[in-house]
Formats: sequence, C-alpha cells, structure tokens
Amino acid sequence: MTKILIIEDEIPAQKKLKRFIEELDLSAEIIAELDTVQSAIDFLNTHKPDLILSDIELLDGNVFEIYRQVSITCPIIFTTAYNQFWMDAFDGNGIAYLLKPFSKERFQKAWDKFLLLRNSGTKEQDSIANLTRLIQQNFSDKSYKKRFTINTHQGIYFLETESILFFEANEGLVFAYDRQGKKHLLTEPTLKEIEEFLNPSDFFRVNRSELIHKPYIEKIERYNKNTLAIKLKGYETYLKTSQSQTAAFREWVEK
Repeated sequence: MTKILIIEDEIPAQKKLKRFIEELDLSAEIIAELDTVQSAIDFLNTHKPDLILSDIELLDGNVFEIYRQVSITCPIIFTTAYNQFWMDAFDGNGIAYLLKPFSKERFQKAWDKFLLLRNSGTKEQDSIANLTRLIQQNFSDKSYKKRFTINTHQGIYFLETESILFFEANEGLVFAYDRQGKKHLLTEPTLKEIEEFLNPSDFFRVNRSELIHKPYIEKIERYNKNTLAIKLKGYETYLKTSQSQTAAFREWVEK
C-alpha cells in the first residue's frame, strides 16, 4: 500500500488529486490532506509517507520552508500555478513539476516516474538523483520564446523578448513594455500562458498582473512590511510585489 500525503490549500485541487489517485491506484492510501506550512511540518516530524503531492504557495507561506525544516526521504510531485520554482523543486526530492491546470495524462506520467523509483532495484536516494538529473536536463533543453508578435493597423512587427522590461495584464488584455517604456498589445490571452514561454530564471510574476524581467531591475525598496517596490530601468513607475510573492521574489532575485 502506498501512503500519500497531499499538501494543498485549494479544495478543488485536493479533490482533483484524490480522483486521479483513485483512478490510478485503488490500493493507495491518502494519510493526510494539509493546507499550511506549519501543519505539514508538524505532521512530517512524526509520519513518513511514501509520496508527497505538494503545492508550493500555501495559506501561510512557501512549502520549501517545510523541506528546510524537516528531513524528507520520499519523492515529491510538485503541483503549482507558478513555473519559477522548478529549480528549487529539484534541489531536493522533486521528481515531477506539474503546472496547473494539469491533465490526468500529465499526472499519470508523474505517477509512472514514482512507480519507476519505487520499483527500482537501486537505493532510493540514488533513484531520486537519477530521475532528478533527467528532469533537470529536460528543463535545460527547453527552448524559450525569443520574440513576440505585435499586430497593428500598419501591419505585423516583432518585439524581442530580451528587450522587454515587463508584462502587464489589464482588463483582459496583456501588454509588454519595451526598454523605452513603450506599451505593446500582445496576442497572448493571459500572463499564465506567457509565463510558459519564458525562462523562469529571467522572469518572475511579482503579483497577479505583472511579470518582470530580471536584467532590468535597477533598484528594490521596501514599500511596507510585506511588500517591495521595484524600479525598472527606463520606467518611472515602481512595480510592487504582492504579499504572497515577496519572499519568493527575494529568493529569485538573488539567484
């Protein structure tokens, strides 16, 4: 019997994971469903699951705080709406990184990796390391979008990704701002879709509506207790981190 811990603060996501597990393995047992960093730390200090299904941004913080405080020996499948944490995910026991919303097929691939690990004749930590190296290689080989198409009444032109200061979602539209601070309407419908095209080492979503480009960060100031103000080169208005993203932004910007 496979003992599974779910760390997830969204009820629909919890239900989806449980449904997928039931459809793939009736013998699997969900031993707990937790929605906060602290409850997971307390639980893992006394329990040893065979597999963890882990969201990343929880009600009270980022799950990597859990894995800094508790020694984990089982593999972890990460499920999240943000692509910028994948490098952190594979620094430890991560074997898969599923971007929400993910399909049953994507989940099954992650599940198959877990089964490969469990059924492997090698030591558990060696198996995790081997799978992690393969996954990291897949990410390093990924080709990121080099330019975006801009449609205008005068025709079509292209905006190079390397020249974009930041992306902004506003009233159902998505814009890119270039190095001169000029605003360009994009054809992509959401910031989430754009994130999937970009290198997470270079771009970070500081709040629900703004995605910034690291090379253009000129200055960072404290805005209030849990929020930072970011000055980009060539753009006068400061962008602000949301409270939920501030800690993750601090880690990302220093890499």
